[in-house]
Amino acid sequence: MLLVLGAILAVFLSALTARAQNTIQPIPENASAKSYGDGWECDVGYRQSGKTCFEVTVPDNAYSTNRTYGPGWDCLRGFRKTGEANCVAVEVPAGGYLDPSGERWRCLRGRVKVDATCQTIILPEHSYLADASSGALWICDRGFEAKGEECVPIVVPENAYLNGSSFGQPWTCERGFLEQSGRCEAVIVPDHAYFDDASYGAGWKCDRGYAASGQSCEPIDIPDNAHLDRSGNRWECDKNFQKSRSLCVLNN
Repeated sequence: MLLVLGAILAVFLSALTARAQNTIQPIPENASAKSYGDGWECDVGYRQSGKTCFEVTVPDNAYSTNRTYGPGWDCLRGFRKTGEANCVAVEVPAGGYLDPSGERWRCLRGRVKVDATCQTIILPEHSYLADASSGALWICDRGFEAKGEECVPIVVPENAYLNGSSFGQPWTCERGFLEQSGRCEAVIVPDHAYFDDASYGAGWKCDRGYAASGQSCEPIDIPDNAHLDRSGNRWECDKNFQKSRSLCVLNN
């Protein structure tokens, strides 16, 4: 009985050994066993092709990255990849410079990119270079505004001043004046009113207890059981009263 069991065990072990030998793949040249799991991988500087490892060919103007992934090389600064295995020089035009990537170029301050060149920005009189990377190339000096390709003086009416705004009206009326048809007209404040700085309206507001009526301020007639509201220029009924025409009547 023991002899039979021994024979069966020997056959089983022999089968396992044969199977293991069949599954173990030979490691090709320029390769090493994987640090985890089964199989092998190509050494640094080599790439797998079927069951072999071929050496990475580094093109001119490139360097080996010593990585196990990717093409295994990258272009030198001042060169860019083109096609599958070429590095061509980045042609920087006069007035330009390589950007930090080393693969593109930008124009120096005072120049603008036009196709593959850096053209000098022509500044009109009374202007200076804009710092923005997009939009206008130049900005007019204070007191001037852009008209086409020129900077022309801003016409400021009497009783106004330059406001420095980059959009809208470049001037603002002095306090006590309001814009009317491109001029600054004096605000006429009626009795029982005061000047209002708001950019809209008549330029004045009535004192508390008065209401605007045309170009004047008239006293507010407050009915019984009412009081001035928060604005001070209207009235509202007391609590437990409601408005009925010009009176405040008790709520039912």
